[in-house]
Amino acid sequence: MALLLFLPFIFSFSFHPITNAQPPPGYYPSYRFKPVSFHKTFTNLWGPQHQSVHHAQVSILLDKNSGSGFKSNKPFRNGYFGVSLKLQAGYTAGVITAFYLSNNEAHPGFHDEIDIEFLGTTPGKPYTLQTNVYVRGSGDRRIIGREMKFHLWFDPTVAFHNYAILWNPENIVFFVDNVPIRRYTKKSAATYPMRPMWVYGSIWDASSWATEDGKYRADYRYQPFVAMLTRFAVHGCSAYASTHCHMVPSSPVGRGLSVRQTAAMRWVQRHYMVYDYCMDSKRDHSLTPECLN
Repeated sequence: MALLLFLPFIFSFSFHPITNAQPPPGYYPSYRFKPVSFHKTFTNLWGPQHQSVHHAQVSILLDKNSGSGFKSNKPFRNGYFGVSLKLQAGYTAGVITAFYLSNNEAHPGFHDEIDIEFLGTTPGKPYTLQTNVYVRGSGDRRIIGREMKFHLWFDPTVAFHNYAILWNPENIVFFVDNVPIRRYTKKSAATYPMRPMWVYGSIWDASSWATEDGKYRADYRYQPFVAMLTRFAVHGCSAYASTHCHMVPSSPVGRGLSVRQTAAMRWVQRHYMVYDYCMDSKRDHSLTPECLN
């Protein structure tokens, strides 16, 4: 009888794997490139009094007076762009911490953009990591946003974790601790960003939509809201590089993702993806034709 009572426990354990065990992707691009100097690579874009650099660590903050942002000194036409980031715990509703590529200043109203954005939250609820791709559009997220959102398999407020965008002429891959969480492939020139972009980081108030579609707004009783960043990786072909400059591969096989990377990405999307624009029946997918293929 004791054995019979024990068997259900065995079967229960065997067929319910632990979902928070990060799978090894087999490819670790964040270790391939040495961190760059923040001072040599970036310049303050706005809110200089809300940005501080101590050794290799940068802090950017938002209060009721201002947020802060920085921008790379030169644009890139492809590359690997990463940062190690630690977010603030507690009430951060309405606050966006972003690391992204854009050419909005060069092409206002008709720009390209590739985003990693952390949407602030309320105590007891997880941060949402939003990835997004804009292609020659106004930036109106209701029309041309290509959002995929995730909850993470760890608490991003406890320690630094690596977040990265790999962009080359074939695909865009978003990484978290070297695990690919999303791959956006080039299916046509009309749906893929090809023009040079700069690298940006920022913290700002997006109360109108950031947290549960604007239900919870930034509350400046909890200010300042601080994000800490370090280990910046900016490696690729600048807009001024020779045409012989080699693109950064997205996998050890050079093209696409490896079998192990694909399995790791499927694990993330199965357990931690909370929104996919292509699965949203309220969206007009004639504006995002890649969803129809």
